[in-house]
Amino acid sequence: MVGLKWIVRWRRAGWAAAMILAAGAAHAQAGPEAVFPPALPALPDAAPLPGHRPLSGAASLPGAARLPGASPLSGLAPAGELSAQADDGPADEAAPPGESTQGEAPAAPAEPAAAGAPGALGPNPADPAPPVGSATPSAPPAASALPQGLPPELQQAWKKTGLPLSSLSLVVRQIDGPGLVSINAAQPRNPASVMKLVTTWAALAELGPGYVWRTELLADPGVRPDAKGALAGPLYLRAGGDPQMTLTDMWSLLRELRLRGIRQIPDLVVDRSIFGDVGIDTGAFDGAADRPYNASPDALMVGFGAMRLIFLPEPATRTWRPVMDPPLPGVTLEGRVEWSDVRCPGPPVVGTQPLVTAQGVTVRLSGKVAGSCGEFSLYRLALEQPAFSAAVIRHLWQELGGTMTGRVRAGKVPPDAVLLAAHESPPLGDVIRTINKRSNNVMARTVLLTLGAERGARPATVQGAGMVARTVLARQGLPMPELNIENGSGLSRTGAVSAASLAQLLDVAWHSPLMPEFVSSLAIAGVDGTVRRRLRGNPARGQAHLKTGSLRDVRAIAGYVMGESGRRYLVVSLVNHEQAAAVRSFDDALVAWLSTR
Repeated sequence: MVGLKWIVRWRRAGWAAAMILAAGAAHAQAGPEAVFPPALPALPDAAPLPGHRPLSGAASLPGAARLPGASPLSGLAPAGELSAQADDGPADEAAPPGESTQGEAPAAPAEPAAAGAPGALGPNPADPAPPVGSATPSAPPAASALPQGLPPELQQAWKKTGLPLSSLSLVVRQIDGPGLVSINAAQPRNPASVMKLVTTWAALAELGPGYVWRTELLADPGVRPDAKGALAGPLYLRAGGDPQMTLTDMWSLLRELRLRGIRQIPDLVVDRSIFGDVGIDTGAFDGAADRPYNASPDALMVGFGAMRLIFLPEPATRTWRPVMDPPLPGVTLEGRVEWSDVRCPGPPVVGTQPLVTAQGVTVRLSGKVAGSCGEFSLYRLALEQPAFSAAVIRHLWQELGGTMTGRVRAGKVPPDAVLLAAHESPPLGDVIRTINKRSNNVMARTVLLTLGAERGARPATVQGAGMVARTVLARQGLPMPELNIENGSGLSRTGAVSAASLAQLLDVAWHSPLMPEFVSSLAIAGVDGTVRRRLRGNPARGQAHLKTGSLRDVRAIAGYVMGESGRRYLVVSLVNHEQAAAVRSFDDALVAWLSTR
């Protein structure tokens, strides 16, 4: 989710698997629901170097002060892929830039833990108490009777979880047919990245699948480049809240200026007024301030704000050479990754510890990687979104042969400004595929803000956007009185919704003309997205379109299953419990059972 949430690109024997950097998670912004295999053991935290202090929160500019509420970071890149955005948990919190699983927050070693780095969720004493009905029960109830209405094989699957029935909310219904199971259906629960279904459906239904985001470059009336290509006045950039702008997209936009004869820019004025003050402390949720699944939303977000660390093998010297892309002012790399001659055991695991110094941000590297693994990449957050986008623009403009003599500063575009060039994002119908399949958190946050900006007041705020979403849903006969959409990504300790409300939403979406776009945004069991590793050897493979959610004490799935009879079923399973990860086998058995009906 959630989706945005670290992306590891791993190349071996000519085979390459790369995550798109637009989430950095992937970004990304997954929250910890990243698409990852079980997390590998973390390396010991490196001790801060003399004169250094631990980094907490992404730095704004070199020497930036520590952000409040964040804890020292020292985490390993998830083994596998990230995404802004993980399978869910740290699936809700991990995700690659652009692909992100920016998805869901880490939970247990099967997902980016919501309380830590992608992989395994650790205790988080700072977490606020969960809201009524959406958090882990304060005391696990005694084992309760087996749920009624389940076939014997599912009753046994539930029994094996060892979870109390009070922790489960379950709705199973044949579309245009009878209900099959309903357990604690009205109970509000934290759905983790399954909340993205609410956000993406509200946006799709209201804005339409063809909605696009525009990022524009403008100049004052009459201002044209002189004989040397210099603009006499500032260049304006009107940010449109594009949730998926990549470095390549920004390069193409700037290249349009070069094609028009512009070589020198004085000041660049960035207008972010479509959104209000929506920046977040990236370390507040789980202390992992450098992970893409925790990326902050912003009206001008490039590559999810995540830098790429490329590790190039040097066999002659048995060393790994790290390269930062793009090179960021005030950000340096220290330490090293040791070389190993063993056979590559799997996706590389590298420790990254950001530290704030008087000179800027230092990322200390540690770990040992087999040379046979070949080149690989990680994505990390180092600067706040405004500082990162400014650095990227300067770097790309210089690569294009341009110069910038002034500053990058905040401001407003004059009403009479003249358009020079523009970039349009992929349509919303495509964007939600990345959000839901990869569980990209920061993209989901941005889509909710966009809904608020287009149908509410500008500048959009998280609270105002949430109110707009509720209004949109209510007009469709989805009142959802218990809904707390929070930031829209599911990367939250206070988000809440009931299984009954989610089931009703799935039913409304199924009977909508927009059904194909919505269903195709969900991950296909055993095939892609956050469920690509589940049910692979089962007949249910390819028969279910699902959204998953994972946080420290949350596991959730929701979506559609095709039965052997040709009938379609909708299913919602939400578990809030400190041992919530145990429900995975039951959820898989549930989907498999429905696929045989």
